[in-house]
Amino acid sequence: MEAYTGFAKVYDMFMDNVPYKEWSQYLIELLREYGVGDGLVCELGCGTGCITRRMRDAGYDMIGIDLSEDMLEIARRHEMAEDATDLKKPILYLNQDMREFELYGTVAAVISLCDSMNYITEEEELREVFCLVNNYLDPGGIFIFDMNTIHKYRDLIGDATIAENREDCSLIWENAYEEETGLNRYDITIYKRVEESPKELYERVEETHLQRAYHPETIVRLLLEAGLEFVAMYEAGTHREAAEETERIYFIAREGHQEGKLYIR
Repeated sequence: MEAYTGFAKVYDMFMDNVPYKEWSQYLIELLREYGVGDGLVCELGCGTGCITRRMRDAGYDMIGIDLSEDMLEIARRHEMAEDATDLKKPILYLNQDMREFELYGTVAAVISLCDSMNYITEEEELREVFCLVNNYLDPGGIFIFDMNTIHKYRDLIGDATIAENREDCSLIWENAYEEETGLNRYDITIYKRVEESPKELYERVEETHLQRAYHPETIVRLLLEAGLEFVAMYEAGTHREAAEETERIYFIAREGHQEGKLYIR
């Protein structure tokens, strides 16, 4: 079943506990540390644009790419709802699969947060994403992305069920982790009150999401195979090395010039 269709309609409601402000500030600090204080930045798996808009507000020219038309429609609505007097730079949203995304030119940085890269469940496809990133980065450009770890899937959320009940909507989130394959399956069931109907009338929506946990060494190998230069990996929100009990890792890589690379301007 296609992910982020019905879930898209209530995504922001149930993700209201995600510290997007702190995540964005940390990301901006990393970008500036590695020489990207402004310029054009592409976000892969931008969703409803919660990070994208904050990056735009920090002075970056933003491109947001996502596979879900429903998520992008909500992102555009958020942008249209902003005060027109703010004169903020428009964000270019593109409905594309990150495994075969295309840009009109190169960018200073590519970012991807909220474990979007964990949705790429095959090594070959993840390597292809990294190859495309390398192709579309400016010379010396920076690639920053986060990933959930094996520890998080296996020891914290694997085989757990999460349930939330809001005034007009309820969500049941069932996890199942397979250590042999590294795959984590989310079965999501949503009960959402039908608008303009008696309060007791609810619509049921079901989605299945698949993510994969990778060993950090595998990610570094795939980055190098894609021609990128590996720079660092940190425990999220810090400059500490990732440890065995780290739940989320930030990977940092730099564009690697290679003969025959296609630069598009």
